[in-house]
Amino acid sequence: MTTLRISYRLAASALLGLAAAGAWAQAWPSKPVRIVVGFSAGGPTDVVARAFAEHASRALGQPVIVDNKPGANTILAAEAVASAPADGYTLLLAATNHTMIPALYSARVKFDAVRSFAPICTLAVSPTVLVTGPAMTAKTLSAFMQQVREAPGKRSYGTPGTGSSGHFASEQFLRMTGLSMNHIPYKGAAQVVTDVMGGQIDGSFATLGSVLPQVQAGKLTALAVASPRRSALLPGVPTFAEAGVKGYSADAWYGLLAPAGTPTAVLQALEKVAGQFTEQPTTVAKLQGLGMTPQHSCSEAFGADMDRDAKAYTRLARELDLKAE
Repeated sequence: MTTLRISYRLAASALLGLAAAGAWAQAWPSKPVRIVVGFSAGGPTDVVARAFAEHASRALGQPVIVDNKPGANTILAAEAVASAPADGYTLLLAATNHTMIPALYSARVKFDAVRSFAPICTLAVSPTVLVTGPAMTAKTLSAFMQQVREAPGKRSYGTPGTGSSGHFASEQFLRMTGLSMNHIPYKGAAQVVTDVMGGQIDGSFATLGSVLPQVQAGKLTALAVASPRRSALLPGVPTFAEAGVKGYSADAWYGLLAPAGTPTAVLQALEKVAGQFTEQPTTVAKLQGLGMTPQHSCSEAFGADMDRDAKAYTRLARELDLKAE
């Protein structure tokens, strides 16, 4: 009899807990939701965040505010969200470089880039594209590789900085192909593009959105796109696989994260809003104009991708002896 009473009490407690959680979730959101971005206003991550915030405000019936918190290669923003209450009112709009934090800053950060967060959904993806300027005469990937092979260690590539997504993408390509190039780090993507166009450096593995206008204007030559399929924005440019380098992929993603422990009901509500956002024709048009494509990978699938990428970047950083200050 005693065992039965305990069982009934446990069952009743569980039901009460579920009812309370359900009622709480139905009340969410009852106040503005904040999306933290680790970059300054105007960049691709910020643009995605603001587009989503506008849609989410209408869908949720509460203001959704973008809070730019740049600094320390997005660590400040990630730390702010990881330490925030897990109540659905503070979110992070992260990009690919978020999964590079363990590779470069493991001794400095106070959070786990994967386990301190609950993955909601990716919202957009932008492929990496290899572009060259007047310093290279190659018009195909195979010709580019031949020119690099004929001058080992003399050709150069530019990136927005050591340990950036462009740096990792470049080193992955060089290791897969056995080629050697000099890395020229900059303090941002804009100057890299300028110097490739000016012939000061030979090329760059850049996100499509950062070079699309220059490619379309004929100021840069796009040799290959690091995606499983060709980009609709550059249909005449082959993928790396089509051009002879199979297995190379370097898409840049933009996705929504919450603090670990955020209620499942809230995560599911946000996942629904994210799905609606990526399916809207206005979203598709806006993102494509920035060299991006809407993408909707959620929950466990998104988390598994983050975990895989973080481990891959950590291995590569160890092999290259990369450490960020």
